[in-house]
Amino acid sequence: MRDFTHDHSALALNTATLGHNMPGAGAGWSAERTIDACAERGIGGIVFWRPELQGRASAIGQHARQAGVEIVGLCRSPFLVGPLAPHGRQAVVDDFRRSIDETADLGGKILTIVVGGVEPGTKGVRESLDIVTDRLSAVLDYASERGVKLALEPLHPMYGGDRSCLPTLRDALDICDVLNSDTLGVAVDVYHVWWDTDLPRQLERAGTRIMGFHLCDWLVPTTDFLLDRGMMGDGVADLKGLRAGVERAGYDGFCEVEIFSANNWWKRDPAEVLDVMIQRFRDIC
Repeated sequence: MRDFTHDHSALALNTATLGHNMPGAGAGWSAERTIDACAERGIGGIVFWRPELQGRASAIGQHARQAGVEIVGLCRSPFLVGPLAPHGRQAVVDDFRRSIDETADLGGKILTIVVGGVEPGTKGVRESLDIVTDRLSAVLDYASERGVKLALEPLHPMYGGDRSCLPTLRDALDICDVLNSDTLGVAVDVYHVWWDTDLPRQLERAGTRIMGFHLCDWLVPTTDFLLDRGMMGDGVADLKGLRAGVERAGYDGFCEVEIFSANNWWKRDPAEVLDVMIQRFRDIC
């Protein structure tokens, strides 16, 4: 297991930690200011959200490279299925391809996929997962051509109805097995998997297909299941144990901090958030 107590170069900021995933949230720093703040602090990587790009993906990527901060990837693909997805298969595939283009233009390696919820008119998740598999198959070759990896991110089961019919790492790996592509893998997010007692076995199964590891914590009590994630060390997730399992499976990439926190961290000075994030990463994770 890597020792981060004196080195946080493997730390990456997901800009949702500063509220940049939600219009009007956070302090509203520009992409360039956020990159520069990461560079000043020795944060090695950054992950942007699509709305931040505003047609400037190439320029933002160039600024990051000049600053010495690696673009880890982009959040996220469109929902592929369910009530929040674009209407119809072709609309989903078209927007999916656009998100791949944006990732490539940015210079990112990984596009995170949140698959969407249960398809209207169906019950349970099985039929929806079959639709997800079909829509992934339609873009795999294109993503490979553009040099972009696709990381399926399972979400906590509470999001099953609207945001993710993909509730476990097991289900994500089942799709990876069916599609059998080097372009497709998984992202492991503490918030969504910390509770899963089958996780050690599934991490071993995942092996080199793990493309991302996302850090935060699960607060007790949690006051909002979407917008009340905890800073590392403030909750009940076994962060060191989870990282040990991911690294035992072969993952040696960035540890990406992604905290949705409308009533706490998003209300603070972003500089303070970044400084606390670094300290917690070195002390807790």
